[in-house]
Amino acid sequence: MADEKFFLGRQPILDRDQKLYGFELLFRSADTLHADVTDYLHASASVIFDAISSFGFHEILGKHKGFINVNADVLMSEAVELLPRETVVIELLEHIPVTSRVIERCHELCGKGFRLALDDHLYDPIYDPLYDSIAVIKVDLFRIDEGQLAGEVAKLRRWKPKLLAEKVETHEQFEQCAALGFDYFQGYYFSRPVVLTRTRMDIGRLAMVRLFNQLVAEVDIRELEETFKQNPTLILNLLRLVNSVAIGLKEKITSLRHAIMVLGYQQLRRWAMMALFANNAQGGTDNPLLVLAATRARLMELVSMRLPRASGDREHADRAFMAGILSLADVLLEVPMDQVIAPMNLDEDVRTALVSREGELGDLLTLAERVEKNDFENLPPLLDGLGISSEVLAGLQFETFNWINRMDAAV
Repeated sequence: MADEKFFLGRQPILDRDQKLYGFELLFRSADTLHADVTDYLHASASVIFDAISSFGFHEILGKHKGFINVNADVLMSEAVELLPRETVVIELLEHIPVTSRVIERCHELCGKGFRLALDDHLYDPIYDPLYDSIAVIKVDLFRIDEGQLAGEVAKLRRWKPKLLAEKVETHEQFEQCAALGFDYFQGYYFSRPVVLTRTRMDIGRLAMVRLFNQLVAEVDIRELEETFKQNPTLILNLLRLVNSVAIGLKEKITSLRHAIMVLGYQQLRRWAMMALFANNAQGGTDNPLLVLAATRARLMELVSMRLPRASGDREHADRAFMAGILSLADVLLEVPMDQVIAPMNLDEDVRTALVSREGELGDLLTLAERVEKNDFENLPPLLDGLGISSEVLAGLQFETFNWINRMDAAV
């Protein structure tokens, strides 16, 4: 199994404030690349094996929870107890039979401190002996009529589990489930956001755009200092970032000029864009769209470094990162994309990628979008065109996850 080609998807799970609570880890074989996994033992074991032996759960999840699907064989095996109980939620697939052995095993795992979840679940009396051991119940909104949802919630609340709404597709569904007391939410609504528009950008955003353009133009450091001094909050955030363990410095930074010199213009450009998004986004770095944008950017950067063009164009990877980080700017800033990029000093290939998904950067952005949607069936043509193997992409995925977790720890 260690030599097998695979992809590991992460689908965000949000809390009631629409902040990241965790991820469901989704296995896909790079050989089949289809969404209908029929060998559940193989799929579940693959996720567990690869997460533990190859990368580690901290690199995959950071501070967030991880939901992992298991079938009856994995549930009953000793291998499942290798999972870190403080991090992982063991998700019982809906086809697991409710036998006396399964009920006993669930009580045993619960007693050992593991958290269990029921996947795609609707109330059934046969589960009554099992509900006391269940921490989270996932309700698939596609399997229940909207008018019956309140009654379903009332039935499940008798055991006081946390309720997770699956396949939340619209804002109305989210509002309804939140009103009914659901604790967590999962679905494409959170990764396919509606673009809202505003008539103007406020002063804070304009200041950040000005800083970004100064960094692109690499103006004199005194001009940068002046821009920071006009925004004291930015100074505090910058010093906190540069003093964090994620930067890997042996000495503490106490002055603005020192911080600028240590980070350099390239890293400051990235930080400025992230600061702009985080400042605007509800929940800061826990905002799922901010995490999504950063994940796209880092994956695009890493893939770009593997392309033939990288050897002759040292700034290509930096432009790939910028295209990724800006790809959700219209949603994060609630401003149409053309208004976002109009005042920015962006290279033409970045603009083309953002507007039409064309060019090499456009291909990289499409690749990142398909990975985040777990659209692995349509990855091979893109990988072939870029000259990247599935094994390389899998490794770059985990390197991306690790980078995101370090960034999260820094703020």
